[in-house]
Amino acid sequence: MSSKKQAIFISSLVILWYSSNIGVLLLNKFLLSNYGFRFPIFLTMCHMSACAILSYVSIVFLKIVPLQTLKSRSQLVKIATLSLVFCGSVVGGNISLRYLAVSFNQAVGATTPFFTAVFAYLATLKREAWVTYAALVPVVTGVVIASGGEPSFHFFGFVMCISATAARAFKSVLQGILLSSDGEKLNSMNLLLYMSPIAILVLLPAALIMEPNVVEVTLSLGREHKFMWLLLLVNSVMAYSANLTNFLVTKHTSALTLQVLGNAKGAVAVVISILLFKNPVTVIGIGGYMITVMGVVAYGEAKRRFR
Repeated sequence: MSSKKQAIFISSLVILWYSSNIGVLLLNKFLLSNYGFRFPIFLTMCHMSACAILSYVSIVFLKIVPLQTLKSRSQLVKIATLSLVFCGSVVGGNISLRYLAVSFNQAVGATTPFFTAVFAYLATLKREAWVTYAALVPVVTGVVIASGGEPSFHFFGFVMCISATAARAFKSVLQGILLSSDGEKLNSMNLLLYMSPIAILVLLPAALIMEPNVVEVTLSLGREHKFMWLLLLVNSVMAYSANLTNFLVTKHTSALTLQVLGNAKGAVAVVISILLFKNPVTVIGIGGYMITVMGVVAYGEAKRRFR
């Protein structure tokens, strides 16, 4: 592939990655807060159903990546454990969107490196350079400032968002530990293929028990709004697309490029959400978010330099 075609290909991947990630985030917020579809567990199950079906099609039929088979029962148990943590992080994030503005949700989500560093140390007792830990101070400080300046702050929503962020970090650390041997390592697309059906088995009974009127209300909304089913379908496909494009962007770019693009993606999501949902923001809130993002950038640079 020529350099020009390569640049166009990577640019297209990044645009798709941004569109999928930001699109699913904004659609989640719209469905859960503005549309009357107040079922975050069922919504997560829809996402996982799309991921299970589309992962199978992508790997088995389209052969985007080679199919990796499970080697043992213990490997399946490890993947099931990861799937439970993954479910918790996604459900928690979706619940938080019912109560928090997307801009504040993204600010809290940016603290993932802090929780990753904490869990990595607790799990391995391996210390990073002091500069790396120092870079985490503005990450946390920025969220504290942003919380104080958030006009629509909701304590329960904040707790769910923090929990979802911590669970996401815990899942990445746990994945590195549980699937560390060469024979058990799976790429992210195969891992999603195996985690999704397990997630559905957990989320379906959870939705029916904790959201008992989900079927009745969903059917009622479907009758009232002709685009309801289309929104759910697009939202679920976007959830899979976000995973697929993240895998492809990771594969075709460097770690540093991915980090920069990831930080920029959060900022773009914040700007678009403010323009769409017209949620009030303050100078203090924006300042706190910027401090957090700068801390994340500094943390990534410190990790790269002091390996």
